[in-house]
Amino acid sequence: MTLAAPIPSLHRPGLGIALICAGVAGISINDMLIKLLSGGYPLHQIVASRAAVGLCIILVLLQLEGGWRLLRSDTPLLHLARGVLVVLANMSFYASVAIMPLGQATALFFVAPLFITLLSVPILGERVGPWRLGAVFVGFLGVVVMQQPWAAAPEGAAASRLALLLPVVSALLYALLQVLTRKLGVTTRASALAVHLQLMFLVVSAGFYLVAGDGRYMDSFESEAARFLLRPWVIPSAEDALVFLALGCISGFVGYALSAAYRMADAAVIAPFEYVGLPLAIFWGWAIFGEWPIPATWIGCALIVGAGLVVFLRERARSRPQPGRRRGSTAVRH
Repeated sequence: MTLAAPIPSLHRPGLGIALICAGVAGISINDMLIKLLSGGYPLHQIVASRAAVGLCIILVLLQLEGGWRLLRSDTPLLHLARGVLVVLANMSFYASVAIMPLGQATALFFVAPLFITLLSVPILGERVGPWRLGAVFVGFLGVVVMQQPWAAAPEGAAASRLALLLPVVSALLYALLQVLTRKLGVTTRASALAVHLQLMFLVVSAGFYLVAGDGRYMDSFESEAARFLLRPWVIPSAEDALVFLALGCISGFVGYALSAAYRMADAAVIAPFEYVGLPLAIFWGWAIFGEWPIPATWIGCALIVGAGLVVFLRERARSRPQPGRRRGSTAVRH
């Protein structure tokens, strides 16, 4: 995930749209590779390897943007809170891809803009009109359709049914991050933001390794999502090591590309292009894992994406009298 820092825009919307599409494509490849590795490696090992490689790349970009001084901050607790929320949101989402189709998990994550709309009322004191409230209702109806609570579940599958909510939990955590950042404001360069986040990924992954890196807790759970989190660390094969390296390179590129995109164009212009990630996720699910969405998933996707676009359009209409006001990305992970 990433957030664009409110640094003066270069106002190049064409390049901004190209960067957001490239960044989202990178995210879809990242998600596909993590799902590919989920059967043999623990999530915290994958995240640690990805963060280590990505951090090396981002430190180079940090030097190009101004050097180590950019890491100084007057709001260290904000960066800490952002980092924790990003890590929890990412791990919730990636745990979900181990147990459900990639397209379905991605579609469910896209309720994040709807959560942001709801949270902006009590936290930011914003007024939400009937159009956006209606869109929120329709979007969450799409979540219900995709979860199919009326369908008979196999005996003992209650935990698995709850695990299907992981992408929604991820979206809620990400929405809290966005609202927190909108409330407090961030003036840090994109590279410095990415450094803080990658360091947090490393710290949390190290904590998982110290507590459960030998896999001692894995057999206590039947859920594949929990086992993905608690597997023992494994020395990767040469082929898998290349995949780990690719994940790190993609992570470094995505974090910077998305932040740069939101500096070059208004969020109301380029944010809808984040939904390019949904057909890409469905494509990878079909091409790599043989997953094809069932009718309920297609209907839920349509409701969630339609609701999200309505929210974007209403936000764009509200922001027209204030052309200098900028908003961050609302539904992108990295």
